[in-house]
Amino acid sequence: MAVQTELRWSEGLQFIGRADNGPAVVLDTPEGGSGPSPMEVILMGVAGCAGIDVVSILKKRRSPFTGMLIKATGERAEGHPRRYTRLNIAFEVYGRGVNPKDVQKAIDLSLGKYCSAVASLNAEIDYSFHIVAQEPPVDR
Repeated sequence: MAVQTELRWSEGLQFIGRADNGPAVVLDTPEGGSGPSPMEVILMGVAGCAGIDVVSILKKRRSPFTGMLIKATGERAEGHPRRYTRLNIAFEVYGRGVNPKDVQKAIDLSLGKYCSAVASLNAEIDYSFHIVAQEPPVDR
């Protein structure tokens, strides 16, 4: 299965990207500030890929979770290419009666088997999770 993207240079170091016929995404440098950097997008992609897997697995297990917050941190190599060498992914799962074993199993399956983004990187992956027995906070 092939995936195609197109990036069009806009100004400075900003690009407007689109995958297939999906919505546009602005990529930029931290100095430009109009969008995430390509390396930030990779980190978000890993967190998003794992999150989709975990939500899907928890739903199949009929878990009573009501929300999830994922925070990902990446350490990069000092020299070029400045690839990610280590990632830490913290899952905060919301809901009353959520079984920690279900969450643990879902994360292990995602990071060890299903998440294509994780499998595409040559980085150490650490993770943690915390279950919060309440409703998730309202978006900022």
